[in-house]
Amino acid sequence: MDINATLIGQGLAFAILLWFSWKFVWPPLVNAIEERQKRIAEGLAAADRAKAELADADQRAEQEVRAARAKAAEILERAHQQAGQIVEKAKVDAIAEGARQKAAAEAEIASMLQAARSDLRSQLGSLAVLGAERIVRREIDAAAHRALIEELANEI
Repeated sequence: MDINATLIGQGLAFAILLWFSWKFVWPPLVNAIEERQKRIAEGLAAADRAKAELADADQRAEQEVRAARAKAAEILERAHQQAGQIVEKAKVDAIAEGARQKAAAEAEIASMLQAARSDLRSQLGSLAVLGAERIVRREIDAAAHRALIEELANEI
């Protein structure tokens, strides 16, 4: 193999190309590769953070759902208690109203009974006066009195 000027020219051109590439081409390529690696690493880290945040958000959402269910159960229980209290109060009020109406009816019955007795006494007095008047108008006769007394008893 002969070393001639072509080989030396080619070697020198190759060396200049290597130096030029090493000085001007290689650093931007390395920087671009490093930048790309950095962006990929940041993307993976962001994905990991997002995955962790999603898990945390899922956990918080589950806690909120549990808290909401517990609160709903508490509200439902209070509603049942209030409904029971309302029913009990309605029962007590109904019993009290029934007792009041019964007392009013008994008072009205007693009043009506008293009025009937008073009216009966008044009528009895009138009948007694009427009977005495009839007796006085007639002669005193035991048989006649007996008939008037039976007649008065039938009227009463």
